[in-house]
Amino acid sequence: MDIRRRNNVTVTGRAGGPVLLLAHGFGCDQNMWRLVVPALAKDHRVVLFDYVGSGRSESAAWNEQRYSSLEGYALDVVEICDDLDLRDVIFVGHSVSAMVGVLAAAKAPQRFSGLVMVAPSPRYIDDDGYRGGFNADDIDELLESLESNYLGWSAAMAPMIMGNADRPELGQELTASFCATDPDMARVFARTTFQSDSRDDLKTVQVPTLVLECRQDVIAPREVGAFVHAAIPGSRLVTLEATGHCPQLSAPEATTAAITDFIGAAR
Repeated sequence: MDIRRRNNVTVTGRAGGPVLLLAHGFGCDQNMWRLVVPALAKDHRVVLFDYVGSGRSESAAWNEQRYSSLEGYALDVVEICDDLDLRDVIFVGHSVSAMVGVLAAAKAPQRFSGLVMVAPSPRYIDDDGYRGGFNADDIDELLESLESNYLGWSAAMAPMIMGNADRPELGQELTASFCATDPDMARVFARTTFQSDSRDDLKTVQVPTLVLECRQDVIAPREVGAFVHAAIPGSRLVTLEATGHCPQLSAPEATTAAITDFIGAAR
């Protein structure tokens, strides 16, 4: 199988520079990184891709069993790294992809030298001593709404996820991204995302890690950022002066600065 075609892999930036592998979250594609790529590409080799079932990936490669687990998405990441023979990769994962990066680094530790977790959440459902931001009924209702009327769900949820009500164009962009995703594939990815529990996987992280959170985020509240930071010894926690769940769109300059500062300190 042609991995680059399957995942619509694109490579830009400085040849021979440190490798950044940027991974999008649920309902998105690599286009969500476009505002941070130009600055990152000045000094880095930037690799972008779409998960199977998202963006311009090969939909024929989609398999419900594989993508009903975050392990399936992590396998995509490892296969991309193997195909391009990427080394010393700094994986930049947004939202659920932060946990995909954790799994990928555990599968192929020889490939990765750092993790940047943008608005991460290892578990979205509250638990004893843990606040994920939602209770089980919230998630059940969210998934039922998604499955019964995906386009309506997207129109209602995307602006809330994006935040920044004073900049409606951002919510409209995320809505369009959600709506461009095949509803059946989105249903599986949503269940995989919102029912996941990757808290124990955080213990496996052995590389320098940046936890990047927003000042206000309805999907990943700051208690989650604090939990992830505490669970990964030596990690760095940065709180952006930004709101919403997608700082690469709402605060691209601050997001880029935090990533480049981390890379400079790690090296």
